[in-house]
Parts: sequence; structure tokens; C-alpha cells
Amino acid sequence: MKYHTAETQATMTPAKALQFLKDGNQRFINNLNANHDLLKQVNSYKDGQFPFAIILGCMDSRTTVEHIFDQGLGDVFSVRIAGNIVNDDILGSLEYACKITGSKLILVLGHSKCGATYGACSGTKVGHLTQLLDKFQSSIDKVKLHYPDTQMTDNTFVDAVSHQNVLQSMREIMAKSPVLKEMIEAGEIGLVGAFYNLETGVVEFMDEQIRIL
Repeated sequence: MKYHTAETQATMTPAKALQFLKDGNQRFINNLNANHDLLKQVNSYKDGQFPFAIILGCMDSRTTVEHIFDQGLGDVFSVRIAGNIVNDDILGSLEYACKITGSKLILVLGHSKCGATYGACSGTKVGHLTQLLDKFQSSIDKVKLHYPDTQMTDNTFVDAVSHQNVLQSMREIMAKSPVLKEMIEAGEIGLVGAFYNLETGVVEFMDEQIRIL
């Protein structure tokens, strides 16, 4: 498996970074995972790291992005939080990855049967979790327009909210981070949404905001 270096990162583009993830998911679902010599990667990256992408995903234990996209140590940044929501600390992490470290792609990854989404749809109120789940309300409101007669805890409704929440997180990144917005509009980095199916392992890519220069 090819290791990422300062030289390969310098020639990386958002489109290439996205293709790396698409190819990795294809290997994952076909059980053709690349041979990652993890100990060699530990030694290769002891003095620095050159991740080609940063993935904002859910904390769900079934959605480990290095496995889903068949990546090794040092290949991608992984930011995980319940419901892949956006806050100031998440934005700071994304800015660090792209502006400081040189990652070329931000991928926002939602998934099916998300517990955080279900909690928001069912009105769960528990300590600090309540404030986090409140961030789903705009996505819930949008889905209600399309599924007015569907129970909010139905799998169809919950997964639709999770899809919409990916798009909401992408909108918040553009609206709340001038640093990232400028880089995306200049074509320096890409912003892409994706949805992982827990039953099949397949990642559906959507709303690919990559400007080809």
C-alpha cells in the first residue's frame, strides 16, 4: 500500500482524494482490503503526518472510517461525534486539517440506523445529550415535509433525517467557517457528503462540492 508523504500530498487534488475513498470502500465491500503494514506505517509517520482527507463521522462503533474506506495509519484524519454534527471545536479541527496540515477533502459521513438521529426523532432528553440532539431539529423539520404521515421513529424517517443531517452539516461548514469556505470556493479543497449503509457496507456519495480547476 502506498504511503502518503509530503511529496504525494503536494500533488493531491480534492478529486483524487475522493477517488481514494471510493476505491477504498469498493475494496471493503468486496473483502479485498489492501495489505497495510501498520508497524511500518508507525515508523514512517513518527516525524510527521500527511493525511489526504478529513472525515467527519458519527461516534457509532460500527462506523470506523479507516475500515470502511480501507485506509491505514496516517492516511486520513477522523473526527467523530454523535450524529456527525458541527460545532466550533469540530470546525477548528477541520480548519487545522485543511489549512495547516494540507488535507484536500472534507467528507461528512452519516449512516443508517443512527442512534443519535433516533434519539432526536424520539425526543430523548438526557443531560448534555439534549443540547446535541437539538441540532437535528432543522433536519427533522425538512423531512416532515416529505413524510408527513410517517412515524418519526420509523426507520424510513430516521434514515431520511440522517441523510438531511449530512447536508445540514455541510451547510454549517460553509456558513460558519470563512477559512474553509474560501478554500472550497478556490478549489483548494473539496466538501462531500456521504451515507454509510450498516447492512451492506456500501457508502453512497452525495453532494460532491469539488471544483475542477
